[in-house]
Amino acid sequence: MRLKGRNSAALAVAAAATGLMALAGPAQAQKTSIEAIEEYREMLQDGNPADLFEAKGEELWSKKRGPKNASLEQCDLGLGPGVVKGAFVQLPRYFADTGKVQDLESRLVTCMSTLQGIDPQDIIKGQWGKGERANTTALATWVAAQSKDMSFALPQSHPQERTMYQVGKRLFFMRGGAHDFACASCHGEEGKRIRLQDLPLLTKNPGDGVGFAAWPAYRVSNGQMWTMQHRLNDCYRQQRFPEPDFASDVTVALGVFLGVNAKGDKSAVPTIKR
Repeated sequence: MRLKGRNSAALAVAAAATGLMALAGPAQAQKTSIEAIEEYREMLQDGNPADLFEAKGEELWSKKRGPKNASLEQCDLGLGPGVVKGAFVQLPRYFADTGKVQDLESRLVTCMSTLQGIDPQDIIKGQWGKGERANTTALATWVAAQSKDMSFALPQSHPQERTMYQVGKRLFFMRGGAHDFACASCHGEEGKRIRLQDLPLLTKNPGDGVGFAAWPAYRVSNGQMWTMQHRLNDCYRQQRFPEPDFASDVTVALGVFLGVNAKGDKSAVPTIKR
């Protein structure tokens, strides 16, 4: 009921802003709409539903599950078995045991498979918000939250990490689909906006808690928790591209490109989005 109250208050703020926009000039109206959205987010941030997903992820991390009846407490996210704090802001990165560059979600799939015996296809072929894919989202939310306010510093020392950055860069600017869109169509220039919201420029450091540094996030509009995998998947949907496989090299490469560009930005996750 508390969350419902916050939503009602936030909608009132937005309605008030709309009334002001009708009386103001174009520049003032634009400023007012942005401020109203920021107020909306601030009002919802206290009691962010993402907290529930974070709590579930923490429980899943230490819970013995799967055919092997084991926990994930020995999962190596890049800083050593079981080390969680600081791992998120250094992902995606290269892992010698898989011979691949992996992001947080794909690395969690590896750990769930090797440590717990959970079939990776249950996640890869699953549905958003259901079954083991939902568990992966909760785990990613908890892991990411352990690095909140820490600066991104993705490694680029391994050749595969540098290759994935270049692949991600090409994918970012690649146009296609029914509307001939690319990631850069929305996030390749300064000053772009959509649905009254600013679109950050993601070819360089966009700022703390913006772009790559803002996901996982709770989406108020559909009541779902979205990881970066989900965010990128939806970007492709909006571009009218075929849906990428969960944890595909395509989405991981884009994560490398965005993450390296975000170097120095502080993670704000879990955040809350419209």
